[in-house]
Amino acid sequence: MLCVFEEKVHPKDISNIQLGNLATLFQNIEKRCLLASWIKDNIKKKECCFYVENGREGICKCGYPKTEHCDEAIKPEDYMGEQWDRHRHIREVPTDAFGDISFGGLGQKTGKYVRVSSDTSCESLYQLMTKHWKLRSPNLLISVTGGAKNFYIKTHLKDKFRRGLIKVAQTTGAWILTGGTHAGVMKHVGMAVRDYTLSSGLTEGQIVVIGVAPWGAIHNRQPLIHSEGCFPAYYSPDEQGQGRLSCLDINHTHFLLVDDGTHGHYGVEIELRARLEKLISQRSLGNRESGVTIPVVCVVLDGGPGTLNTIYNAMLNHTPCVVLEGSGRLADIIAQVAALPVSKVTLVLINQLMKRFFGQEYKSFTEVEVIDWTKKIQDIIRMPHLLTVFRIDEDKNYDVDVAILQALLKASRSDEHAGRQSWERQLELAVAWNRVDIAESEIFTEESQWTSCDLHPAMFSALVGDKPEFVRLLLENGVCVRKFLEKEDTLCELYAHLPACFFLRKLAKRVQGGKIRRGQEPLPGSKKISLSHVADEVRHLLGSFTQPLYVPSRYKMTKDDVRLTVPSKGQIDLPCSGEEWTPDTVWDPGRDLFLWAVVQNNTELAEIGWEQCRDCVAAALAASKILRKLAQESGEDDSEEAKEMRELANHYEKQAIGVFSECHSWDAQRAQKLLIRVSPSWGKTTCLWLALEADAKSFIAHSGVQALLTQIWCGELSIDNPHWKVLVCMVFFPFIYTGFLTFRRDEDIQRQAERTEQQKLAMDSVFSGSSDTKIKRHHRGPSQQSELKPLNCSSRLMSLFTSPQVKFYWNIASYFGFLWLFAVVLMIDFQNYPSWRELLLYVWLTSLVCEEVRQFYHDFDGSGFRRKAKMYISDLWNILDVLSIILFIAGLVCRLQASGTVFYVGKVVLCIDFIIFCLRLMAIFTISRTLGPKIIIVRRMMMDLFFFMFLLSIWVVAYGVAKQGILIHNEDRLNWIIRGAVYEPYLIIFGNVPNNIDNTQFDLGTCSVNGSDPLKPKCPVLNDDNMPAFPEWLTIIMLCVYLLFANILLLNLLIAIFNYTFQEVQDNTDTIWKFQRYELIKEYHSRPALPPPFILLSHIVLFIKGVLLRNSPQRHKHFRQELEQTEEEELLSWEAYMKDNYLASTRQDESQSVEHRIQDTAEKVGVMSELLEREQEMVSATMSKRLARLEEQVSESTKALRWIVDALKSQGCKSKMQPPLMTGKSSDRDDGESSGQETDEESAPHTFARQLQYPSSTIKRFPVPEEKVPWEVNFTLYHPPVYNQQKSSDSDSAVLDKYRNPGGRTGIQGKGALKSLGPNHIVHPIITRWQDAKHEVLDFLAVWEEAEKQWALPGGPAKPDECLAQTLERILGKKLQDKTKSNLDAGEQVHKGYVDDSRNTDNAWIETTIITLHCDTNTPLMADLNRIVESSPSSRQPLQWQEVSSAACVCPYQREALRQIAQSHKTHF
Repeated sequence: MLCVFEEKVHPKDISNIQLGNLATLFQNIEKRCLLASWIKDNIKKKECCFYVENGREGICKCGYPKTEHCDEAIKPEDYMGEQWDRHRHIREVPTDAFGDISFGGLGQKTGKYVRVSSDTSCESLYQLMTKHWKLRSPNLLISVTGGAKNFYIKTHLKDKFRRGLIKVAQTTGAWILTGGTHAGVMKHVGMAVRDYTLSSGLTEGQIVVIGVAPWGAIHNRQPLIHSEGCFPAYYSPDEQGQGRLSCLDINHTHFLLVDDGTHGHYGVEIELRARLEKLISQRSLGNRESGVTIPVVCVVLDGGPGTLNTIYNAMLNHTPCVVLEGSGRLADIIAQVAALPVSKVTLVLINQLMKRFFGQEYKSFTEVEVIDWTKKIQDIIRMPHLLTVFRIDEDKNYDVDVAILQALLKASRSDEHAGRQSWERQLELAVAWNRVDIAESEIFTEESQWTSCDLHPAMFSALVGDKPEFVRLLLENGVCVRKFLEKEDTLCELYAHLPACFFLRKLAKRVQGGKIRRGQEPLPGSKKISLSHVADEVRHLLGSFTQPLYVPSRYKMTKDDVRLTVPSKGQIDLPCSGEEWTPDTVWDPGRDLFLWAVVQNNTELAEIGWEQCRDCVAAALAASKILRKLAQESGEDDSEEAKEMRELANHYEKQAIGVFSECHSWDAQRAQKLLIRVSPSWGKTTCLWLALEADAKSFIAHSGVQALLTQIWCGELSIDNPHWKVLVCMVFFPFIYTGFLTFRRDEDIQRQAERTEQQKLAMDSVFSGSSDTKIKRHHRGPSQQSELKPLNCSSRLMSLFTSPQVKFYWNIASYFGFLWLFAVVLMIDFQNYPSWRELLLYVWLTSLVCEEVRQFYHDFDGSGFRRKAKMYISDLWNILDVLSIILFIAGLVCRLQASGTVFYVGKVVLCIDFIIFCLRLMAIFTISRTLGPKIIIVRRMMMDLFFFMFLLSIWVVAYGVAKQGILIHNEDRLNWIIRGAVYEPYLIIFGNVPNNIDNTQFDLGTCSVNGSDPLKPKCPVLNDDNMPAFPEWLTIIMLCVYLLFANILLLNLLIAIFNYTFQEVQDNTDTIWKFQRYELIKEYHSRPALPPPFILLSHIVLFIKGVLLRNSPQRHKHFRQELEQTEEEELLSWEAYMKDNYLASTRQDESQSVEHRIQDTAEKVGVMSELLEREQEMVSATMSKRLARLEEQVSESTKALRWIVDALKSQGCKSKMQPPLMTGKSSDRDDGESSGQETDEESAPHTFARQLQYPSSTIKRFPVPEEKVPWEVNFTLYHPPVYNQQKSSDSDSAVLDKYRNPGGRTGIQGKGALKSLGPNHIVHPIITRWQDAKHEVLDFLAVWEEAEKQWALPGGPAKPDECLAQTLERILGKKLQDKTKSNLDAGEQVHKGYVDDSRNTDNAWIETTIITLHCDTNTPLMADLNRIVESSPSSRQPLQWQEVSSAACVCPYQREALRQIAQSHKTHF
């Protein structure tokens, strides 16, 4: 049987379902069937299997009616004659209620639910929630408990509770656990979730609220039952008819409906809920095994006896509790006594508070219950580190969310494992909750001293958890990125924990060597991600012109985990043979962090990483390149992820421009050096090349970059030379020796001379009063030694003709000459046999072909042949060059044929080729600032025109075919068909109106009747009068419509498209032109100096050097420059300083912007209004408290006056006047048992001996409040149970009364777990040593207790008739006793007498004798002890040295003894 689904499809609508929807539907069906199968195997319910009426007709003792019992239960054969027993007659069977629950109404709220047995394994429930319900493991569990009925809370406290609860759940990723019904506290939690859902605009809130409710007390639960599950089940709350049952709250997201087999009973879910909370609290927090478990906090509002038990048990399990004062009843009682000492919390006080806060409900409490409440409340306030009271009138706990988180931190801080581990655990919690405010106020205080290593786990969690605010906070508080990423495993772990993104899919594909579909995660057993995979993928994104960022390790690569060694601190490991090794790859932790954030498209983390980069301009440009490449390869240009990548790429292009602008404004020469500096951190590439590859047009268009390109364009010539001077010197080159042209060397010499003169004047002013010529020579010498020398004659001539600008001019002249020669040959001198002009043309073309080949193979930047070939083909001008050469060769081949026809065809091809060569002439205009942008506009308009022709062709063909079919009958000549159907309609657009559609203009002599004349068109269909028979009115109408759409509509549309393109491109043409200008400058920078056809000589020289002599190609220093290490460090430091200036100015601009001011003003107004509201609430709360105290004082005064009157009456004093009427209510008189309520603080009674649950048993002690502990205090209600773990005859009261615990009452009689009545003597010999040479850490010798599965102090019972030496020998063993005998005799006695132990009873207790022996390190005794300890694991009772600290796992009195020993040795405990 399939699961129940409500998604119904009408048969007529099946055709409308797409294949994708069908696939999704089948996947959902499969998932739900798998869920149903798993639940049936693992989740049970309970049902009654023996029907016995409980006195009401048709109702079983289980509470269910007879109709809801199975046939076996109604007529049982196995239980005949038995009494109904819930433990025996309720059985577990597979559950029949699970699936999705829909509450309908506004928003169609849908949740998950399951009916579970009260004995269900919590492991199964947790697996159900995390794996099958797809809930993320919580970072915090908030258990909300309190009043379920008649619950009222003040409006202001209710608002604060709702707001704080949702805030803490939203920010920390917490689960909220409640009772799940629509009543009391659970109702308020649900309404808080509803308000958050409506305000955030989500149909399903992100807050996880799990309701643990009793199945038998749920009203209208029948729709939830189906053996195969309901998807969904429609639940309708009915509060009017629920009676004593309860409805589920519609705002909860998940429900665990606990079934114990009974009906109408509340509280059956408490035990399962407690076990579930305990299980979750033992789970590790987050993905890493950091030792920190999921924290649990209990929030208490109102509450009665059940809530008190919940709080008490939670705090015994070390769960912190937050009590909201003002919520009523129990919460207010605890809030009133929380600040009091335990001795002040008496029965009388609890009685008064219960009367005050419970009202009429107080009468239902018995005296024993009040005693039990007093004992439990005393125990609760005895654990102040676990109790937090939220008071509205206190500043520190103004928000409930802060109170909850502070309670957890307080509990963690006061844990037994104190010290640095406690602080690290608190920091890990704050990171998991993503609460920077808590970390700033509670953790990073002046008292805490953090090192970078201490913060590394938190830094890793913050990075992996995408918590940028925390990352920034950790960096501000001492995290060093260099130390954090010092180990390569850390970076590998970061990449292994990348969130789902496109880069992760690409990386997984590379690691696994297969295809990873979108959304598919890497398999658990697949290879691990290593830095080699990251380096390969990043190099693919950056481009093959870069080198790998991470070099291979010299160690042998394993099959499962290819590991790479990131060089630490600049040192690089040599590779093994056969591996590539790049000695210039450096370890740059700032770059690694930035790159990790960029590839996952994380804006905020990337910004933080970029701020840590030293080579920030190159880093920003590399990020822009990587992001644009990722967006391009994602295949979904309109996807949200691709858009975000492009936005982030544009952002980092702007960041690069901002920093470079700052650098250029301070020092233009240094800034230009940044552009061409080889960056070892980014694969030995340059900022200029990264910007070009990243298509960063705005960066290239920057004035500083353009100044560099202009400088390269002019070569050694000054950029200030007018063009006409350069042209004159190209022809009359001797002018360069007359100063007609200015060279850059001359300008540098002039600037240096001016600088030297200024330095000289400065030095003369400084040393004007000194006659030491040696000092003067010392300061003047270096400037004279580093003087620049002017260019000689040959250098000037070489500099002129090797300038890219001069090369360009010569090539333009050469190209014009080539075109002139080509035109002369085509029009004047095209003979059967080539003339000298034509032969010269062929030589000229050969030089052009050789130059194209040189450009194709020339590796300008060392990027490789394949990439160079790809770049060559992607250039439109290169395509025109190749096309023109191919056509010329084709025309030349045809021209050399003897056939006349082929010869003419060759000339036609060459004429067409001449057109292409002329079009290629437009490339020379790209260098012009005026015409260059216009060429870009023309290219864009050509693309628009190309697509427009498709639209125009529809109208042309439609009209042409229709006209041809109407006019001409069966035309079979192809050329005339094309003329009539295409050519003539096309000419009509340009005003050539046809005359063959109008009978008045018909001439029979202009056409051929049968189409026999090839030079005339075929006549239209004629009638008997030899006139056209076609409907003239139709053809004229068709022509008018055609002209209307083609001439008016489409042509105007084309004009509008051109106008739009012009307007769109015009604003960016300057930027695009500056970007494309680089390619022209690069081409002519690498081009030989001679123009065609003389360039052949240069090609011959290059061929000899490169092929025959095998010389290495020359790198172009104008585009790449490798700096010395010192100069590199200075430049990077200066760049980092400029980056800080840029960021500071950016933040200042943002703070002064109008939007920021408006936002700042709004925040201030909000704070002021909140402060006013807070002040008003504090005043009202303070006034209420003052009035309450005044009423109490008046009441006490009334009591005092009554006592005085009674005393006077008892002495016979009478008044003449009648006594006044007292309006105050008289409180109940005490029965005299409270006479001993004031106890001595110095002799505090035992506490562990009064724990309600006796250890290792199910027996509960009688509650003994602190004031009733002494035997001298009257306690008439004291009736403790008698318990003997071993059978004993000493249970008679007369025998027990002989032995009384010297510490007072314990709440239980008998021997308990002890061996005898009266004192049970135990001896503990404690052997200590110093762990370190500095005597800072003290160790003690511990023994393994197999019964309790923990380490403990060595010790054992002392027999009455044996001496101490015999007792120690029996405890320590003969061997160890012999070694320590002499020393133990002189040992110090730490304690002797009664101890507070949980095993004590009224009649049996423990008395201990604790002796300590300290052994020096360098003694024979210490050596013997160490040998005994080392050989002990194989013995019956292993020994081990453990540190003397509060973390030692020993019982309380033993921990107190260790504390005294540590105090005597003056060491930390």
